[in-house]
Amino acid sequence: MQPTGPCGAAPQSHRARAPGRLSLCALALLCALTWPVARPVLGATDAFPRPPELEPAVHFWVRVYTEIDTDSGFLHDDEDLSVVYETLHFAPSASPRARERIVDQARDRYVAALRRIAAATGALSAEDQRIRDLWGDKATPARLREATDHVRFQLGQADRFRAGLRRSGQWEAHIAETLANLGLPPELAVLPHVESSFNPAAHSKAGAAGLWQFMRSTGRRFMRIDSTVDDRLDPFRSTEAAGQLLAYNFRLLGTWPLALTAYNHGAAGMRRAVETLGTEDIAQIVRNYHSPSFGFASRNFYASFLAALQVDKDPDKYFGAIARAPEARFEEVALPARVSVSTLERALRIDGETLRGLNPALRAVCWRGGRPVPKGYRLRLPLGDTKWSAELIAKRLGSVGTSGPLLASDSEPVPHRPLAGARGASALQPIPVMALRVSDADTYLVRRGDSIAGIAAKAGLAESRLLEINHMPGPDFIFEGQRLLLADSGAAVGASDPFGEDFANGGALSSAQPASGGVPTEVAELESEEDAYAVASVVKPAAQSQPVSAAQEEALGPALGPAAVEVTATADPTDYSIAKDDTIVVAAAETLGHYADWLGIPAAKLRALNRMRHGRPVVMGHRVRLDFDKVPREQFEARRREYHRDLEASYFAAHRISGTEMYVARRGDSLWNLTLKYEHLPIWLLQQYNPDVDFGAMRPGTQIVVPRVEDVSAGG
Repeated sequence: MQPTGPCGAAPQSHRARAPGRLSLCALALLCALTWPVARPVLGATDAFPRPPELEPAVHFWVRVYTEIDTDSGFLHDDEDLSVVYETLHFAPSASPRARERIVDQARDRYVAALRRIAAATGALSAEDQRIRDLWGDKATPARLREATDHVRFQLGQADRFRAGLRRSGQWEAHIAETLANLGLPPELAVLPHVESSFNPAAHSKAGAAGLWQFMRSTGRRFMRIDSTVDDRLDPFRSTEAAGQLLAYNFRLLGTWPLALTAYNHGAAGMRRAVETLGTEDIAQIVRNYHSPSFGFASRNFYASFLAALQVDKDPDKYFGAIARAPEARFEEVALPARVSVSTLERALRIDGETLRGLNPALRAVCWRGGRPVPKGYRLRLPLGDTKWSAELIAKRLGSVGTSGPLLASDSEPVPHRPLAGARGASALQPIPVMALRVSDADTYLVRRGDSIAGIAAKAGLAESRLLEINHMPGPDFIFEGQRLLLADSGAAVGASDPFGEDFANGGALSSAQPASGGVPTEVAELESEEDAYAVASVVKPAAQSQPVSAAQEEALGPALGPAAVEVTATADPTDYSIAKDDTIVVAAAETLGHYADWLGIPAAKLRALNRMRHGRPVVMGHRVRLDFDKVPREQFEARRREYHRDLEASYFAAHRISGTEMYVARRGDSLWNLTLKYEHLPIWLLQQYNPDVDFGAMRPGTQIVVPRVEDVSAGG
C-alpha cells in the first residue's frame, strides 16, 4: 500500500468524526496521489497560524535566538514574556556557580522591587518606576505581587542558533525529502533548531537524545534503540522517525499548533487540554489551560517554533552571511553478517575514525570491540571509486578470514536485565527476545462475551488447565482480542507473560512482561549510568534548575527554547485519569483482574459494584466504577500507566512502526474482524492510532488508521 502522511486518515480531534465522509484532508491526499510529485497537504499560512496573542512570546524567542549568546541571558516574567527586567552578562571565564550567584542576586533584587512597588502609596524611585512601566496598564498591586513568583532566567542562544544554521546544511536535503514523502509541511524542518541546535549528538539528562530529541520509549516505536545501536543519534534515521511522530500527532489532534505542542507535551496531554477547554485554539490553550505538567516549556513550545521559523527564513538579517555545511554524502549498504568494527576496517580498508563519523548510531561498545555491528545494520561508507554492495562486503569479509560467530545468522537472543530496585522486577524470570510462533490451531482469539470457562469447555480443557497454560492468575484476566494458548508451548511462554497479555500480539512473544505495576524491563543491558538515568526518567523525570551557562545548559538539556524538560511526553494518546465519579474508560489490554490487582481488592467486589455477571470480561470503551478503599486514586493511576508503559516497552523491543495504511470499515466489520485481519498487531496500538473510533459500533465507511509494523526480533 502507499505510505500515507498526516492525511492518511481524517484528522482525529477531541470530537468523533462522522463515519463514511472524506474530510478535506483526505481529499487532498487523494489528489496528491494522482500527481507525479508529492505536495505538502497544507501551506505555511494555513498550517502554522501566528495568533496576535502569541506575538510577545514569539518576539521574546526571536530575541533569545538572535540578540544574546550563551554568555548572557534575560531575567523576565515567565507568564508575560513582554516583560524583560534586565539582560545579564557573564564573563566567559565565570564558573557556573559564579553565574548562578549573579542570577540569584538579580532575581532577589527584582522580587524585592516588585513587592515594594505593589505596596507603594507615594512616588517611586527611578528604578522602581522603570520596573513598573514594564507592566504598563497591567501593573496592579495584585498582579505585581503575583509576579514575584514568576521571575525567571533564560540563557541566550544566538551563538548556538548560528552554529545550528551552519550544521543544518548537512541534512537539510534529507529532511526536506522526508517531509515531502510523508506529505508534511516543509516548515517542520526548523524544529531541530528548537530541539537541539541541529546537534545530532545532543543528550539531555531527561533521557532525550539526538537531532530531534527523542525519549527512549517514544523513539523505540520507530527506531532501533538498544545497547548496540541508538538510531536517535543518526540524523537520517531520527528524521524519518520524527516525520512519523509528527504525522501521528497531526492525525490525532487535527492542527499543527497542537501537533507541535504534543511533540513536547505528549498527545494525551494535548487531547486533555482540548477536552478541558473545548477549543483547539492554541492561543487560548496557552493562556487558559492549567495542569501541573503543562509548564513553561509546553506553553512556549509553539511560540519558540514560530520564532525559529522566522529566523531560519531570513538568517542573513540576524547573523549576516552564513556558509552552511555541505550536504552529507555517502553510500549505505545493509551488512550481510554480524562483524566487528576492527574486521570491517581491515576488510574495507577504511579507518575507524571515518567509519565512526559516518555511523553515529553505533554505540561506544561497538567501537571498543565489545560487540559486533549487527547483521542488517545499514552501514554508511564514504563515496569513492568503490561501488559498495552487500555482496562485495561479504566477499571482502571472507578475504580477511572472518569466520565463526562474526558471520553467524545473528539469531542469538539479546539478554534482559531488570532495572535495579524496580517494583516487582525480582519476581520476573527474564527470557531472551525471540519470536515464539504458535499455530492457529493451538490458539483461541477471545471474542466479546467469551469467558475462561466457556473457552475451556470448547477446547475440552479444565478451566484450571487453561489458566495454567496461559500463566494467568485468574479468570478475570481476559479481554476481547486476546490470543490464548490451548496447548502448552514451553516454559518460556510463562516466564514472558504472567497475565497472558502478549497473546494479543498474535502469538508473538517479544520480551519479558513485568508484573502488575512494575517498571519496564529493558531489552538490552544498559551501557552506562546515563542510559540507566534515561530509562528511569521515563517513570519520573528529574527536577532541573535553570541553566546559567552553555556548559550547564548542555548538562541539563540541549533544548533551544524552553531549556529544561518538564514532562516526559509519550506518544500514547490515552487518558488514564480517573473521573470525578470514580469511573474509568476501559482501555485496550485491560481486564477486571488488572483493576482488582491495582486496587488490592477481589475481582468479585468489582463485579458486584458494576453488576457484571461472572466470567464476562470488561469491554474496551465502556466505563467501569472503581473502589478506592484500599488504594489511593493516585496510586491506581500510577500502576495503570506503568502497566501500559510496560506493554509498549515489551512490544517495541521487537517491533518497529514503518508507516501506516488506511482501512475503511465494511458492513459487518467489528473489532473481531480487525484482530483476524491484523493478527500480529496489538489492539492497544490500534486504539492509540484511532482513539476516537468506537470499535464496538463501527459503521460502514469508518476510516481506521492501521500502523504497519515490522518484526525485528531476529535482529542482532
